[in-house]
Amino acid sequence: MLAPRLFTTPLVNRVHHLGLRWMSVRPPAASPPSEGEPPVVSRKKVSIQRLQQLRNQGTPITMLTAYDYFTARQCETGDVDICLVGDSLAQVCLGYDSTTRLTMPEMLHHVKAVSRGLKTPFLVADMPFGSYHSSVGDAIRNAVQLMQEGGAEGVKLEGGEEIVPIVKALTTIGIPVMAHIGLLPQRHAALSGYRVQGRDAHTAHRVVRSAEALQDAGAFAMVLEAIPHTLASYITARKVDIPTIGIGAGGGTSGQVLVWDDAMGTWEGHKAKFVRRFADVGRISREGVSAYAEAVRAHKFPDAEKEGYGMTEEEWSRFMELEGPGSASGLLQRRSIVA
Repeated sequence: MLAPRLFTTPLVNRVHHLGLRWMSVRPPAASPPSEGEPPVVSRKKVSIQRLQQLRNQGTPITMLTAYDYFTARQCETGDVDICLVGDSLAQVCLGYDSTTRLTMPEMLHHVKAVSRGLKTPFLVADMPFGSYHSSVGDAIRNAVQLMQEGGAEGVKLEGGEEIVPIVKALTTIGIPVMAHIGLLPQRHAALSGYRVQGRDAHTAHRVVRSAEALQDAGAFAMVLEAIPHTLASYITARKVDIPTIGIGAGGGTSGQVLVWDDAMGTWEGHKAKFVRRFADVGRISREGVSAYAEAVRAHKFPDAEKEGYGMTEEEWSRFMELEGPGSASGLLQRRSIVA
């Protein structure tokens, strides 16, 4: 078996040479917007090159998580640049107490669903805890599966200098990697919780070293989570040339990311300091469920005329004849049943 050929050209050229496509073949919107909704504006596919252009122009990059077809469609129509299938789905979708519980099959299932709902945003998938730690071979195999079967266009890995060999191996064969430094949720147990990182000189220096090393390894972008805003701005402006996406890292990064359920107000757990809720979908949903249950119990739903189907009296009579003797009593009730 021939050994794989390694390419030393820039990442975008390597991927182009390998024949990989930035744009997945995905279905268009199922239907035009409803009355009162804003029209869907046609946009060009977001690529790594486009993200770099936005960074160079100083135009903030928008990134939001999605976990299924519905949230993917909202990201598509809402002008989001990057859609992340985050391992936060472990908690907000699957009810686990930690992201470390998430498995590859579960992640793959959700990536497929999101991929079917996207056309324009660049799609990144988190690599679950344990899917890239045991060996480079495992990392490559799992990343390829997320792209080949799931439809992801890049993968995100948490870690610093210790994962540089893995990032190099992935980017060398044309798998785009988004790095993730600072607070690493997959290591919350080792970090004794979800704590801000880089607050002292030594740990801040370590964060900077990780950023430089991961860029050199081929990462096309990196998430900076829960670090001082001065440190995030310094890394963005002085230490790396690739887009930085902040979450709890201030406004000096190349872009921002939030978890869907935090931004839309559907998560009832702990609200981090850096979270801003841009909608209160959770409250509206709870009100809707309560209204539904109340209407059913009060015999107000369904309405026989507006939300039901009926039969003509002639057909109902024929039906009663087919039912035979003993069913005549049903005729007395037919006016409450037929249209």
